[in-house]
Amino acid sequence: MTAYVIRRLWQMIPTLAGVILLIFFLFNFVGGDPAQVLAGKISNPEQIANIRKQLGVDEPYYVQLWVFVKQVFSFDFGRSWSTNEEVSRILLTRVGPTLTIMVPVLMIETVLAVVFAIMVAYVRGSLTDRAIMIICTTAMSISFLVYIIVFQWLFGFVLGWFPVQGWSESFWKNLTTYAPLPIMLAIFVGLAPQLRLYRSFFLEEINQDYVRTARAKGVPEKSVMMKHVLRNAMIPILTNIGIYLPGLFVGSFLLEVFFSIPGLGREIITAVNRSDFPVIKAVTVYLAMLTMIINLLVDVMYKFVDPRVSFK
Repeated sequence: MTAYVIRRLWQMIPTLAGVILLIFFLFNFVGGDPAQVLAGKISNPEQIANIRKQLGVDEPYYVQLWVFVKQVFSFDFGRSWSTNEEVSRILLTRVGPTLTIMVPVLMIETVLAVVFAIMVAYVRGSLTDRAIMIICTTAMSISFLVYIIVFQWLFGFVLGWFPVQGWSESFWKNLTTYAPLPIMLAIFVGLAPQLRLYRSFFLEEINQDYVRTARAKGVPEKSVMMKHVLRNAMIPILTNIGIYLPGLFVGSFLLEVFFSIPGLGREIITAVNRSDFPVIKAVTVYLAMLTMIINLLVDVMYKFVDPRVSFK
């Protein structure tokens, strides 16, 4: 396993280099002149030239690329063009509220989806199975914005159980007061597609030969589902969780905007609207690095879930 991990880490180097080059190309050749964006519509060539000099975009491209590489590995992307706040501080302060919402969502949603999916797979083909699949399909067909409006109206204005918007400096107050409603909403919306996906994983394993062999030996159906089907279906489930994890640090844009959560998702939306390139580039690079690391961790987890997995 050690050799496999080292090899994968070496493979990340050219991948990261490609990501850095791609981002540099997009922001320098496709994104337009940042000096003109900052100068606004009412400007003159002298103002634009001064801004270009302050930003360093008047330097040759190889110099700008080297500066960008140093920024990536020093975690110093300078200051935001719109707020003049350090980009590193923006990332560190905004990721906390995002994780306060998204970590409970991931944990609760995964547990509920696995439990409900294996229960539905257990009664596969029955009226209950078909009814739940119809409900899930209907739930997936409704826009996320509709759920936000309904949840805020019902639980915030009508019942008054939770505040509709707000955030504080206290972690526990946020977790117990402001976070429950968006967490409930995200779980309610995300449970339907996850349940359908995990049910398909379980049904695929149920049709395997080892399941038929276990039944032929007289193993009870519940034991077959819990000890055999669940364990073998964990590999695609882990893969799906690995795909979901990078987005965990970005959060849900709509949740953070409509519930006034000062998270990273809302900050990215603001940066895009203001053409705040340093913030956008920092988030893009580190999200790519995080994705590569998570993919490696998921591959290693396969070995713990199924000892038959070998690293080559």
